[in-house]
Amino acid sequence: MTEYAAPVGAPIWFDLMSSDPAEAAEFYRAIFGWELERPAQPGFGGYRNFTRNGKRVAGLMPHMGEADEPSNIWSVYLHTEDSAATVAAVEAAGGSVMVPPMPVGDLGSMMVATDTAGAVIGFWQPGTHAGFTAWGEHGAPYWFECQSKDYEKSLAFYPEVVGARLAEIGTGGDPEAVGPDRYAQVFIGESAYSGIMDSATLFPAEVPSFWQVYIMVDDVATTVEAARSLGAQILMPGEDTPYGTLAAIKDPLGALICLGHPPAGM
Repeated sequence: MTEYAAPVGAPIWFDLMSSDPAEAAEFYRAIFGWELERPAQPGFGGYRNFTRNGKRVAGLMPHMGEADEPSNIWSVYLHTEDSAATVAAVEAAGGSVMVPPMPVGDLGSMMVATDTAGAVIGFWQPGTHAGFTAWGEHGAPYWFECQSKDYEKSLAFYPEVVGARLAEIGTGGDPEAVGPDRYAQVFIGESAYSGIMDSATLFPAEVPSFWQVYIMVDDVATTVEAARSLGAQILMPGEDTPYGTLAAIKDPLGALICLGHPPAGM
C-alpha cells in the first residue's frame, strides 16, 4: 500500500453518477470492498462517499440530468490549488468551463471543464475533503487515462493547464502512427499518475474523448468473474501488458471502469 496525497495537477478524486445508486453501491462493495459513508447530508444532492478501510476512495451521486444525458458515468478530478487560475488556464488553452468553481460547504471547491479534444475533466480544490489517500492496494486507484479522439490537442492542453510533463511511449510522437500505440504518460513532478491514449480508431465517431479510471485488484481474473456473476458486462477480461494485467468492465448499470494489477515482480 502507498499513502497518497495528490500533487497539484494530479488526479485527486473520482466519482460515479448512477441511475441506481443503491444497486451500484452493492456492486462496488462486492468487488472492491467499498462501503458508503454515513447517509447523505442535506443540501448535497444525495452525494455520498465510498470508503475502504475507513478512508475515502470515491464518490457516488444519483443521476439528476436530462433523460438523454449519460446516466451512468465516472468522472475524474485533478487537484487545483486555485480554481480561478485554473479557469483562466483552461480558457487560455482553448478549453471551456462547463461548471464554474462552486464551493461545496467546507469540503472544497469543484469545477468541471471540457478539454480541447472534447473530454470532460473536473478539478477539485480541497478544503476538509482531501480526496482519495491510498494508491496501490486492492480497491484503490491504479491509474487514470484520457482516451483522446484528438491526441495532439490533448498533448498540448494538459501541460499548459496543469504544468504536466509528458513522456511518450510506444510509437509516441511518430506523425505517421495512429491508434492506441500512441501513448503519453503524464508526469507531475517525478511521478506519473495518468496517461493519454490516441483512441481515434478505438471507438465509434459518436463516442467523445473521455477520462477513465483503473482500480487495483489483487486478482484481475477473480474480480472479473465476480463482476460477471453480478451482472457486469465484460469488455476486456484481462490482458497481460508491460504495465500489468488490465481489464475493462461495465457495471450492471452501464458505467465503464477498468481493473489493474502490477506486473510480476513489482
